[in-house]
Amino acid sequence: MRATDLLAALRRTVEQLAAFNELAKALTSTLESREVLGLVMQKVSALLRPANWSLLLHDEPSDMLYFEIAVGVGSERLRAERIAVGEGIVGTAFRTGKPRLVDDVRSAPDFSPRFDALTEFKTGSVLAVPLMFRGRALGVIELVNGEGDPRFTEEDLASVMAIADFAAIAIQNARDFQRVQELTLVDEHTGLGNVRSLRKQLDGEVTRARSLGHPLSLLFLDLDHFKSVNDTHGHLVGSALLREVGGLLREELRPVDAAFRYGGDEFAMMLVEVDVRSAMATAERVLARLRGHRFGRAAGLDLHVTASIGIAACPEHAGHATELIEAADRAMYLVKARGRDGLAVAGS
Repeated sequence: MRATDLLAALRRTVEQLAAFNELAKALTSTLESREVLGLVMQKVSALLRPANWSLLLHDEPSDMLYFEIAVGVGSERLRAERIAVGEGIVGTAFRTGKPRLVDDVRSAPDFSPRFDALTEFKTGSVLAVPLMFRGRALGVIELVNGEGDPRFTEEDLASVMAIADFAAIAIQNARDFQRVQELTLVDEHTGLGNVRSLRKQLDGEVTRARSLGHPLSLLFLDLDHFKSVNDTHGHLVGSALLREVGGLLREELRPVDAAFRYGGDEFAMMLVEVDVRSAMATAERVLARLRGHRFGRAAGLDLHVTASIGIAACPEHAGHATELIEAADRAMYLVKARGRDGLAVAGS
C-alpha cells in the first residue's frame, strides 16, 4: 500500500473512531431519540458525503416504513411517502435484515419504479442498512449517490453498519423509556390516565385557569355497588367492566378534556374551560349513558351499572389541584348518602 493510501486509510479510521465516540456519548446522555438520530445521520453525512440520505422507521400498526429524517434532492416529497415492507431496495433490506450495496439502482432486481425513482437519480449507487436490535429490524438507513458521484464501497458499507448499531440502540432505548413513562401515567386496566397523570395534568390546568381566568371543572365518579360485580362474577368480569366504563367516558370527552381511573371503581373527568353548569350537563349525559348501557355482553352477561358523580370547579370551589379533587370527592359522597345514581355540586 502506498504511503498516501495508508495515510488516507488512517485518516478515515480516526474519523470513524471520533464519530463512534461522539455517538456513544450521546447514547449515554439523552433518551430523546430524535436528538441521537439527528447526530447519527450527521455523522453518516460527514463520513460518506452522500447526495441523499435518509433514515426510515417501521410503523408497526400499518406495517409500513416512513421517513423520520430525509435530506437531499427530493427530500420534501420523500417525507410524505410510506414504503411497504419488501418494496424496493430499502423495503427489502428491512424485510431480510440484511444490508444492501447496489452499484447501479436501476440494475437491482428489487428496484421499485414507484419508490426508488423518488430519489430523483436515473442511475446511482445505493447503501441500505437495516437498524437491527436483538435480531429485529427497527428501520433502515439509506444513502444514495447520483451518476457522476463516487460509488459506495465495502468500507462505506462497514462504516454505515457500525453507525446503524448505535442508531438501533438509541431507538430502542427511547422506546423503552417511553413505555416506562406510559406505564407510570396510564392505568393498565382501562388505558386511561392514572392518579399520577391526573395530578400532573390537573396541576397544569389549574394554574392555567387561574392565570387566564378560565373555568375548569372536575367530575369525580364512583360506580355504585361495584363490589357485588366482583363478588358475583369474579375479578376478570370486573376488570372488563372497568374497561368498558373507561371507553364510555372517553366517548363523552372533547380532545382537550381527559379521563382518569383514580383507583378501584373510582374515575375522574377533567373538563377544560367548562363551568359548573356545563359540567353538570356532561355529568347528566354520563349518567344516562351508564344507565342505558348493558355491560359484560362479551362474557354473555347483561349487567346494569350506575354511578355517583361529584362536581367541583376552579376557582369557585378550590384554587389548587388537590383541593379540587377533595371538593369533588366530598360532593360524590353526598350523592352516595342520598341514594346513589346521581350528581351533586361541591358546597351544595
